[in-house]
Amino acid sequence: MSKRLFVGGLSWGTTEEGLREAFGKFGTVEDAKIVTDRETGRSRGFGFVGFAEADEAQNALQALNGADLDGRTLRVDHATERTGGNSGRDGRRGGRW
Repeated sequence: MSKRLFVGGLSWGTTEEGLREAFGKFGTVEDAKIVTDRETGRSRGFGFVGFAEADEAQNALQALNGADLDGRTLRVDHATERTGGNSGRDGRRGGRW
């Protein structure tokens, strides 16, 4: 079981502190990160929450998947680890010459 959760469907107004507070009801949150656009700094509508224990993450997932936070319905799932590389793309949009 993973100790890290993916959280989608975030409101533009949700802060990392708000995310930490909502998920902290289920255990010790080690980190809460909202992914932002590099150019604008605006939330991309998703983030990640890491827990100290896997069972805490599982409890939060069960309780908060489909729950409302800041007027939006959350989509919560176990986070998957990124694999290295760029999935065969050459770094340009579309991945073709």
